[in-house]
Amino acid sequence: MTCECGQPRPCIDSWHEALAEEQQDRTMYRWHLPLVMTFVLQHRSQFRARQASAQYQLLQLYVDRGLEAVLRVAAHQVARNGRAKSGYDLRPLEPYAALPADVWPSAFGLSVHDLRAGDGGFVSDGYEAYGERMRRLSEATVAAWAVATPL
Repeated sequence: MTCECGQPRPCIDSWHEALAEEQQDRTMYRWHLPLVMTFVLQHRSQFRARQASAQYQLLQLYVDRGLEAVLRVAAHQVARNGRAKSGYDLRPLEPYAALPADVWPSAFGLSVHDLRAGDGGFVSDGYEAYGERMRRLSEATVAAWAVATPL
C-alpha cells in the first residue's frame, strides 16, 4: 500500500513515532515545527488550506535561515497571542513565496521515513544528524511545491 504522498509505504506511523519521541526529548522537540509543516504539506489528508501558505513560507524561512530563525518567529507569535486583537505578525514571512494555488506536487523527494538514522531511530546518531535530515526533508518539500503542477 502506497502513501498519499507517493512513498511506497504509509508515512503516518513514522510521523506518529516522531511526534511521540519529541514529547520525550526536549532537544528533538526543537524541530517540531519543521516536522509538522513538512508532513502536512506532503499529505492531502493533513493539509489545511487556511494555514498552508504561512506554513510553506515558514518552511522556506527554515531552509533559508535555519532553525533558530523559525524558533524566533514562533516565539514572537506566541508572545502576541496574549494581547487583545494582536493577530499574527506575518512580516518575517513576506520575503518568501506564497503557496501556489490550485496545484499539488507530483512527487516529494524525501518523506518522514527519511528522518530515521541507520538503526531506525530518529536521534540515535545525534541531534546534528537529525537536524541535517530535517533540513533536507524541508528542502525537498519546498522544492516539490516550487514545481507543483495544476490539479
